[in-house]
Amino acid sequence: MIDTTKDPAASELPLNTIVDGDCIEVMNELPECSVDLIFADPPYNLQLKSDLHRPDNSKVDAVDDHWDQFDSLAVYDKFTCSWLKAARRILKPNGAIWVIGSYHNIFRVGTALQDAGYWILNDVVWRKSNPMPNFRGKRFTNAHETMIWASKI
Repeated sequence: MIDTTKDPAASELPLNTIVDGDCIEVMNELPECSVDLIFADPPYNLQLKSDLHRPDNSKVDAVDDHWDQFDSLAVYDKFTCSWLKAARRILKPNGAIWVIGSYHNIFRVGTALQDAGYWILNDVVWRKSNPMPNFRGKRFTNAHETMIWASKI
């Protein structure tokens, strides 16, 4: 329950609502310092250049939607810095942000978090009990994702 008498900005928040839209645009519409917790699952920027097939030649339905396509790492980094800036603006001084990612993006996001004035409190390993198999046999099976827990400095 939000006490809007102590926090007038809270009365402007869309409560118990899923807000659909561009994350940066939506966050920019929210009041400054109005959010206690942000959980972010940003695009992983897998940079798939072709289809991924299993050993039986069936196609893997991997992340190939437009929202996970970036022309370069520089473009991905610019997007990451933009959404982290918007998130920092709406996060309360004692708020927290959690960001989840895979080895494809989490290290870039961690650097961007620190550059944007966040303090990394901890990293948490989310163990996957049913990870995507290593189809080509050229890497270890990725059986976890990393969550970064951070706050404003």
